[in-house]
Amino acid sequence: MPSTRPTRLLPRIGKRRPAVDTATHDASPRDVFKRDVGAELDIEITDPTTLEFQIAVAPQPGAEVSESLSFVFNGKEIPLSEIQEISGEHGNRIHKLEAPVGNLKVSYSATVLGHADPPPVRELDLSTYLRPSRYAEADKFFGFAGTEFGDIADSATILEKIAAWVGSRLNYVPGSSDPIDGAADTLLAGSGVCRDYAHLVIALLRAVNVPARLVSVYAPGCQPMDFHAVAEAYVDGQWRVVDATLLAPRQSLVRIATGRDAADTAWLDNHKGQITVNNMEVFATVDGDLPRDSVDQLVSIR
Repeated sequence: MPSTRPTRLLPRIGKRRPAVDTATHDASPRDVFKRDVGAELDIEITDPTTLEFQIAVAPQPGAEVSESLSFVFNGKEIPLSEIQEISGEHGNRIHKLEAPVGNLKVSYSATVLGHADPPPVRELDLSTYLRPSRYAEADKFFGFAGTEFGDIADSATILEKIAAWVGSRLNYVPGSSDPIDGAADTLLAGSGVCRDYAHLVIALLRAVNVPARLVSVYAPGCQPMDFHAVAEAYVDGQWRVVDATLLAPRQSLVRIATGRDAADTAWLDNHKGQITVNNMEVFATVDGDLPRDSVDQLVSIR
């Protein structure tokens, strides 16, 4: 049943192999990696409100992106000049509008050709993403994480071990968690969805001094298809993606938003009024076969 609460809607991962670079530098045009992503939303607004969407892909420097975005209110398209686009950290893009009572349909699609450059590394981020946050309460895991993983010196091995540990401890059960659940709640429950897996991975990594953050993504190959959430950790000088759910190959992911946890990356934020999400369809595909993934490889979102 669609939710009517005026609240934040949050997105529903041996020897280690070397890092892989999936970019194709000298390929012919027909060999360039192509991803098509997007979402169709149908929202009923029963009380005037302010809506903020994070469904547009983040800037992809090094790749070619074409996209389209439309907002239709009560059958009439809203000019994009009336939609405020806010640029946030890490290229996060928020589309904000004031919405009266009525029906709103939102359509977004993007085609990404090639691979983006690796995400930049800033000293500020390495500090920020070691700190506890609302849904990744690293301070609650210091003792536990130190006992389980504290004797591992290599951050890449820590990443692999924590991802495997979380994947083996949790069951992926849609609807089993609440949007306000944090990593500690998830560990106690033993189940959750992608954001819950990612929050637990992030909390454990931060607790053993590995900077980690959450990324909302379009995920070709993901089943069930939805907005997906994964963790990124600072390992070997780069941001590396880990998905303890193993629901989609990491090489196919397209970045939407990046932040401390799901509070920063929610696909929809509803302020003030009442809404009902009548329907939501997310799509994400690659042209050709999905990339092959291996959990013991270091991969960056490209």
